[in-house]
Amino acid sequence: MSVTQAEKARKFRALHRLPSESGAPIIPAPPGAFIIANPWDAGSARILAGIGFEALTTTSSGYAMSLGRRDGSVTRDEALAHARSIVAVTDLPVAADLENCFGDDPKTVAETIRLAAAAGLVGGSVEDFTGDDQHPIYDFSFAVERVTAAVEEARSLPFPFTLTARAENFLHGRADLDDTTRRLRAFADAGADVLFAPGLPSLEAILAVCAAVAPHPVNVLAGMKGLAFSAVELAAAGVRRISIGGSLARFAYGSFLAAAREVLQTGTFVYVDRALPRNELDGLMMDKKRSAGME
Repeated sequence: MSVTQAEKARKFRALHRLPSESGAPIIPAPPGAFIIANPWDAGSARILAGIGFEALTTTSSGYAMSLGRRDGSVTRDEALAHARSIVAVTDLPVAADLENCFGDDPKTVAETIRLAAAAGLVGGSVEDFTGDDQHPIYDFSFAVERVTAAVEEARSLPFPFTLTARAENFLHGRADLDDTTRRLRAFADAGADVLFAPGLPSLEAILAVCAAVAPHPVNVLAGMKGLAFSAVELAAAGVRRISIGGSLARFAYGSFLAAAREVLQTGTFVYVDRALPRNELDGLMMDKKRSAGME
């Protein structure tokens, strides 16, 4: 029997130690953090689910790379179709990187959350990055208005959709911890379930953010060069969820590139010795839902 969207949603919230229904008080998270993995296609989603991750979330950069594009160039229709392809191959809870919800207008933000839920997702994000390098961050009050619209739409759904609100200062040349913390607090007050400020420069900054928005769970992006804190370190700082972003996709493409260069430049095929055995890969690609139904 397949897992319903509502069951996935409740499981996802339980991982964050959030209430399963809106209106209930937030349950303080105990020590520890869970790692949410970021597949970039259906195959990587099956692998990540098959080796034991408890939840998945899409990566906008990883998916864009799979299309031969840069991050930020994917349309809403493409992102939602991609999300559906991930949801279709796993019974795990799946959330999505919805970027700025593909529009400035709060009405567009709300519509994106509704469409994300219709695609089978149980969580998603809204960020304050505008997509305009000349004016990269939405003004404070407008950023809060957009999060409020996302929250209202999420609360109208027939299951507990987990909304993550992102403050993007540190990814876009604005190393202002005070403003970042102010935004995250306001997003929490607006009703966001999870807070996220990618690119925080130190464990001290992460600790400060976690303390500022407690008891709301905080997501931290791991796997950034120079910021490769361990899961143990992040949990000790108060982090509840650790995401990997596009780093697994970049690693996969890096390995592919190294192998291709070996073939082209040396005419050797030593990379094959490091390739995943076909039988192991076939096992991970097995349709577990279909197999369960045939037993």
